[in-house]
Amino acid sequence: MASEGETGLQLRSLIKSSGELEISLAEVPTPDPGPDEVVVRIEATPINPSDIGLLIGAADLTTAKTSGGKERPAITAKVPQAAMTAMAARLDQSMPVGNEGAGVVIRTGSSDAAKALMGKTVSMIGGAMYAQYRCIKVSDCMALPAGTTAAEGASWFVNPFTALGMTETMRREGHKALVHTAAASNLGQMLNKICLKDGIPLVNIVRKPEQAEILRKIGAKYVVDSSSPSFVDDLTNALHVTGATLAFDAIGGGKLAGQILNCMEAAINRDAKAYSRYGSNVHKQVYVYGSLDPGPIELHRGFGMAWGVGGWLLFPFLMKIGPDGIQKLRGRVASELKTTFASHYTKTVSLSEALDLSNVDLYAKRATGEKFLINPHKAG
Repeated sequence: MASEGETGLQLRSLIKSSGELEISLAEVPTPDPGPDEVVVRIEATPINPSDIGLLIGAADLTTAKTSGGKERPAITAKVPQAAMTAMAARLDQSMPVGNEGAGVVIRTGSSDAAKALMGKTVSMIGGAMYAQYRCIKVSDCMALPAGTTAAEGASWFVNPFTALGMTETMRREGHKALVHTAAASNLGQMLNKICLKDGIPLVNIVRKPEQAEILRKIGAKYVVDSSSPSFVDDLTNALHVTGATLAFDAIGGGKLAGQILNCMEAAINRDAKAYSRYGSNVHKQVYVYGSLDPGPIELHRGFGMAWGVGGWLLFPFLMKIGPDGIQKLRGRVASELKTTFASHYTKTVSLSEALDLSNVDLYAKRATGEKFLINPHKAG
């Protein structure tokens, strides 16, 4: 049930069975909070790669068109017929977007836990964050430390928990060092800070010299550039020094996963005492967690028989570590929100500005160093 007169704008994404994407703003009622719920006035919510996947789907943005006025713009674009099968589960459903965000609690339910959040700035996870108001469970909120703004707390979950999930996966699977691709990203910079703080050797793979410089400026020790003619030698040397046998790959398609495995095997064999035609018996693992390249993964096998390539996602990992493990991660993020887990944004936009095609073109590229923040109450 909505409170009288309390409605707010919400950004929604719809893929029609006719093969058309429609992104628009809708006026939606704000529900009354249940006993263990609160209503939050959202002041900051980031555009993450995982959000872009839901926002745009498989649409071809070269076909995108804008309609509507400045206050209520809408975008339409064609979805290629070949991609429609992958979109089947969401066809003709108008879907809210936005994994995480932060804002001020303006109404609460009747429980003590809910009442304790009244007037506080909280971070949230739970979807539908590209909206002016969000009714949400207390358990999906984290009260931010005093003096922390909504913008500082908006990216408290996806990137921090993913970066911590990588180091925790490393420990649980018996590895001693990490490799990370597209490593100058916002998440990659967080991972560097965690590894520096925790004493974990980290090999960073970037695609441009300027990205390597970003990481070196924050203290990264092992940075290799995949565009360099000496990339394979540089990577093998870094893997030999660190002993890294676990990689997290944000790119996905192409040759990089196979190159990492081959370089891991070459690094291990430098210290081999005897030749084995089956390769080393050291397990080498690449987890693909992103799709900057949606094409096939190419494996040119020179890495023996002890290896694996698989997918890794945050939420299945969190289910694996359980409530106690999640609480431990939350505590660390809260205590290091302005240091290790600080996010930096290149642009803050309103809900309507998020549908400006010039902005869509920028954040849809998922370019390193470009991170957008939406302030749903910003004018414009």
